[in-house]
Amino acid sequence: MSRVRVLVVDDEPNMLRTVEAILRGEGYEVLLAASGRTALETLEREPVQVVLTDARMPSPDGFALLEQIRRRYPRVAVVMMTAYATPKLAVQAIKAGAADYLPKPFDPEELLHVLGAVVRDRLLEDENRLLKGMVSCRFTVDDLLGDSAAMREIRELIRVTAPTDATVLLLGESGTGKEMAASALHRGSARAAGPFVGINCAAIPENLLESELFGHEKGAFTGAVKQRIGRFEEANGGTLFLDEIGDMSPQLQSKLLRVLEERRFQRVGGSETIQVNVRLIAATNRDVREALASGRLRADLYHRLNVVQIKFPPLRERPEDIELLARHFLRQYADALGKRITGFTEAALEQLRRYAWPGNVRELRNAIERAVIVETEPLVRVQSLPASLIETQPVGVGEEMTMPTNLEAAMAEYERHLIERALRQHRGRINETAAALGITRHALRYRMQKLGMDVDAVFEKPGRVGDDEAVT
Repeated sequence: MSRVRVLVVDDEPNMLRTVEAILRGEGYEVLLAASGRTALETLEREPVQVVLTDARMPSPDGFALLEQIRRRYPRVAVVMMTAYATPKLAVQAIKAGAADYLPKPFDPEELLHVLGAVVRDRLLEDENRLLKGMVSCRFTVDDLLGDSAAMREIRELIRVTAPTDATVLLLGESGTGKEMAASALHRGSARAAGPFVGINCAAIPENLLESELFGHEKGAFTGAVKQRIGRFEEANGGTLFLDEIGDMSPQLQSKLLRVLEERRFQRVGGSETIQVNVRLIAATNRDVREALASGRLRADLYHRLNVVQIKFPPLRERPEDIELLARHFLRQYADALGKRITGFTEAALEQLRRYAWPGNVRELRNAIERAVIVETEPLVRVQSLPASLIETQPVGVGEEMTMPTNLEAAMAEYERHLIERALRQHRGRINETAAALGITRHALRYRMQKLGMDVDAVFEKPGRVGDDEAVT
């Protein structure tokens, strides 16, 4: 436990010596301060995890010291101790932000128990923060898959940009890989050992976004029951990724620009200036020219962010990457689910190639995950793909559908077409066909009878949605 440093603050020399001896005997590093003023001077020079302070001292007393520490060093835990222990005082200490409360006199075991619990909680909190950053920053440049010229160019641009501290602006539709690129830029930088902190500006209400970015002081607004550090402070020494920055209000964009220029800010409701060293990566799915023309994106902020611009093309503009990505996701999810699925049928691959993919790579990944979950054969078939992929395709190869002009006749013809297609996809299996159409098997048989349809007759017609042929 030697890496845990505790600052003990008390105006009684005997108490300082006694607590020091107990803590050093358990392997803690111990610093001593005989007053609140000395404690603050020590905190400016030395990193400390826990402060153990007396409540009754000459100015500043323990509560004033606690307030200063919570404002200036929010990650330092404070344990309050006092010889005037009352339930009211204990509640007051906890409400003021103390991690725990220790009445004097106390046994060494009691002191070590309280301090040990506080240290475990603080270390766990720091570990969770670190793990959160690791999970969101797990991608490298090699994870940006694609053989298209556009993707090769993007990977090379990330490789040469990552080692610098240049601000990067990522452009492209949702799901094209902007967050992965931000992760790759951080992982390839000299800041890789530091935090990688991300925030989706579109996912947070406008009235809370400023607090999320810069933090707030206790009582700064209704609901601000305690001090909170913002994403800029969390990212200090590392990288901050602002996703969907085009959804930020112009007023907040102005404040962000000032922080980028000065590298300092104040928490909401605070007066202390906080200095940070952060590399910024921003992203938006908006059309930048349109956003600039409409005033939704400030021109001065855009030029400040646009030091290096990386634009991601939608998946429909690089169709040569679809099969490569599909096979990658297939291997990934098959391994994760323990399923022996080795490839796609030719008809399934054709469906993947012909689909427009409005959700881009993210939608493709989800489609393959769904297919692996429901597939029972060694190859992914058309019927295992999401219905949205199939229903939005044109009528099958070699198939023309002439619609009657009469409304009821047209609706009947379209219903017949949907049922025939579903029957072919599910090899005439009524239960699976009904499930795919979202109706019961009895309702399906009733509709087929009403339309004069027969399962065998459907398969006597020339194939429309192409019989599945094996492709590995």
